[in-house]
Amino acid sequence: MSELQYKTLREIPEKKDMAAQWFHEKWGVPKEAYLECIDAYLAGETEYGWYLCFDGEDIIGGMGVIENDFHDRKDLAPNVCAVYVNEDRRCQGIAGKLLNFVVEDQKAHGITPIYLVTDHIGFYERYGWEFLCMAQGDGEPEPTRVYVHR
Repeated sequence: MSELQYKTLREIPEKKDMAAQWFHEKWGVPKEAYLECIDAYLAGETEYGWYLCFDGEDIIGGMGVIENDFHDRKDLAPNVCAVYVNEDRRCQGIAGKLLNFVVEDQKAHGITPIYLVTDHIGFYERYGWEFLCMAQGDGEPEPTRVYVHR
């Protein structure tokens, strides 16, 4: 088994189409929406980045940082978004390493705190995230949990 590699898309800009397609397949958001955010990041228009875990040439996990992850608390920004690890690679610490990578990279660019919305309870707390409040997701019937990492 090869060693896993954790990268920002700025380190591997040639993988942007592959990454946008991977995120699209996981979340159903149009590939073009991912490319728009990725291109802004690669062009230096924002420090809200995109982070991937590779096993060889294959993306097995990833997440991004965007202004708002489709909820009504616009004051809670930026948001970690599109958190995903392939099902066959879960429970191996990949998401935790990616989350820590994101937090450290954002802090290095002076961006703290950061937020995320989720309906998971107990997972993010393991990596230093704290429950903050509830927010109403766009088009969602029930409020969702908002976490903060300071």
